[in-house]
Formats: sequence, structure tokens, C-alpha cells
Amino acid sequence: MPYRSFLFAPGNHARKVEKVFDCGSDAVILDLEDAVANAEKIATRPLIVEALKRPRTNKAYVRVNAFHTEFCYGDLTAVVGPWLDGIILPMVESADQLQSVDWLMSNLEVEHGMEKGALDLIPIIETGKAIANLDSIAEAGASTRVKRMAFGAGDYTLDMNMEWSLEETELSQARAAMVLQSRAHDLDPPLDTVWVHIKDLENLEKSARTARQMGFQGKMCIYPPQVDVVNGVFTPSEDEIAFAEKVVAAFEEAEKAGSSSIQLDGYFIDYPIVYKAQRTLEVIREING
Repeated sequence: MPYRSFLFAPGNHARKVEKVFDCGSDAVILDLEDAVANAEKIATRPLIVEALKRPRTNKAYVRVNAFHTEFCYGDLTAVVGPWLDGIILPMVESADQLQSVDWLMSNLEVEHGMEKGALDLIPIIETGKAIANLDSIAEAGASTRVKRMAFGAGDYTLDMNMEWSLEETELSQARAAMVLQSRAHDLDPPLDTVWVHIKDLENLEKSARTARQMGFQGKMCIYPPQVDVVNGVFTPSEDEIAFAEKVVAAFEEAEKAGSSSIQLDGYFIDYPIVYKAQRTLEVIREING
């Protein structure tokens, strides 16, 4: 399945939890962290599990509290089970945090009669220390159940004393590191940060396009109208699909004639361009099911 859009909803807000699965996102994240006050976190856990047991058509994740908090262990033991698709782990700063959570999730899976590693684990990289340790975090992730990482710009810019601008140029280095380390350790492309200006869909689209151009596969959302914008950006356009089909077909004919490089509509086409075209067609097949 595609991982274009992950839509957050506060786990303690019954109306939003009920509606969030029908907003068109590829995955939903029910939140136990920032969206839930400390006094309500424990009481919210069973509400989330109850919601996850209902029928749904998209994947469901829970963002637990950070590893260093008093809530992380209790969150995991409460929500991990066959009703879940994965855990979002915020504020990851070291490899040992991922390894510890992976170990606990494996034991909980066995306790629930599940196969070890059945559930996904997505670490959010959102501090300067995390970016500095990204090589070891990605390496540890690749040796555990982690398939992809996510970037959180809100805490990152706070931690780094940066101004989070509409242009987001200050995020370029961290975003590039996320994509590079994901690729270096054979993880899937990462997920991009949320867009906090919820009414500004024009600049959301620009942010998503920048992330896609840099190598991200999707973006987290915090407002239902953001989902269509993000899905649109991370879905190949009709022109892209048509060109990809044309490239693949033309190159197949060229290979039959013994050639591995051709010109097509003013483009020089060789194997890297063909592989990119094949990837485009694979993405649209996943989206269309």
C-alpha cells in the first residue's frame, strides 16, 4: 500500500477519532503524546484500543509518548495488539531506544499470539542530537522492525533554536540527512513533517512538493483538508504516468534492437531514466490497489 499521508487525531477526542478513518489518508495516527494532557494519558489508552478494534480500510498507528517519559512503557503495553498496524515513537535520539522498544514490542506480540515483528515501528527524528546520531539510528532501525523513519520539524526547530519559516529552507540539511541515511541503510524513503499552518494549503503543497523532490515518500498531516493536497502531491500525475509508460515501451523496443540508450521527445533515455519510469508505474499500481 502507499504511504503518502498519515493523519493525526487526538486519542481522547471521541468525535475526531470516529471521523479520522474516513478522511482519505493512507494511514491514521491516534495520538497519546502532544495532543493528550498528562492527566488524561492513562485513561485514553483503552479508548484508543476500542477505536482500533472497529472496522476500517486504512492502516492505524498509535503515537506513544517518548522513550524517556514515564508513559512510554505503559502506552506500549496497553495498545500493542492485533488491532494495531504500528507504533510511532517520537523524540528518538539513539539506537538503544529503538532496540529497547523493538524488544518490548516483540514480547507483547508473543503475549497476544502474534508473529514477532508483525507490527511496524516508525521513529520520529526531531532533535539536533537525533540528526547527529542518524547514521546509528538508521542502522539500528534496519536491524529491527523499522522500515521507515519520519521527520518532525516542530520539535527540531525548537531544539535547534531555528525559525520555522514558510519557505522551510532551514530544514534542508535535516531532510537531506533523513533521505540519505534511509537509503544508506536500505530503509524505505522517510515521511516528512507536519505542516502547522492548517489553513494555508497553498504553502502546504509547496512543502510537500519540496519533500517529494528531496526523496520523501509521504507527509504527516494534522488537519483533514491537508490529506487531499498531500495525496495529490505524492501521486504521480497523468502526465508523469503517460511519460513513464512511453519511456518503458520505447526502451523495450530499443533493447530488442540491441540499444540501451535512446532519445525520446528531446530526452536522453538510458537505464536510470527507465528505472525511474518503472518506479513511477509501480507507485501508481500500489495507489490503485
